[in-house]
Parts: sequence; C-alpha cells; structure tokens
Amino acid sequence: MPLNLLLLADTHVPKRARALPAQVWAAVEQADVVFHAGDWVTAELLDELEQRSQILVGVYGNNDGPDLRGRLPETASVTLEGVRFAVVHETGQAKGREERCEQLYPDADVLVFGHSHIPWDSTSERGLRLLNPGSPTDRRRQPACTYITATVDSGGLNHVRLVKVHRDMP
Repeated sequence: MPLNLLLLADTHVPKRARALPAQVWAAVEQADVVFHAGDWVTAELLDELEQRSQILVGVYGNNDGPDLRGRLPETASVTLEGVRFAVVHETGQAKGREERCEQLYPDADVLVFGHSHIPWDSTSERGLRLLNPGSPTDRRRQPACTYITATVDSGGLNHVRLVKVHRDMP
C-alpha cells in the first residue's frame, strides 16, 4: 500500500498566521506521514500536529526556541517503503545546494528542507531528491503559500505535487 506524505516547513504559528489553514489540517488528516522541516515557533503547534498526525517527523528551525529544540532534533531520518528520507531546516544558499547536500546526506534518497519559504524540487547528480515545500502561512515573495504532497511505495517516491494554499473563508 502506498503511503500518503505531507511535507510542511516554515509554519511560523502564531507569528505569520494565528493557526494553520483548514486546508492544511485536512491534508494532515489525509496523510499517513507528516514531515515538518522546522520554524514551528511555538510548541503548541508541535503538540497539535503530534495529536492529529498518524506519524510526524520533524526538526527544529532557526526561529524555534529552547522548548522546541529540547523536543526536536536538528536533523531527522526515516525509511519508508524502502525510501530513505532526511529532514533538516536549512541547507544554505541555492548555488551548489545539490552537491553540498549529497555530501552531507550520503545515505538519503530524499532530503526535505525549509528556511527559504521558496518551493524547491531538484535532483542531484547521484539521485538525491531535494524538496522544500515553501510555507503554508508566509509566502514572502512567492505567488502563493504552499506545501507538498507525495506518495511513497515499493522503493519509489511518486506523485510529488506542490499545492497552493487557498485562504480560509471567513
């Protein structure tokens, strides 16, 4: 059976948004595994995601204080259906990212990262897939707030899709 994945980063709750949009919570409830690549800002969001996710894989980011750093690692790794995932908040500048991450995460097939709020999907020369879901709450200079959905099955990452977040209706 394929696993449904949800990739999040840079939620910045409650600084950039009071809460995650309903669309994101619906995606959490449909996912078998939720990844969060840091910048939660408060432990309350971590608590809620832990309660509402079947499986949560998360790391802390540069905007996360001691409470979150005490509960989350700087990097995380998990193998799902034969695909080796690594998660980290920051990977440095875009130039040379693929080569740098190949060296830093030699055992990973997929690297989920955040920090820039800029969606990213590339593959390194050796085949490392790099995915940044953007931010579901703070688009910065991007056209929309975003997250990524995907499936993993029998050693393959499939159906990777950047999803635009629609504003919740009042």
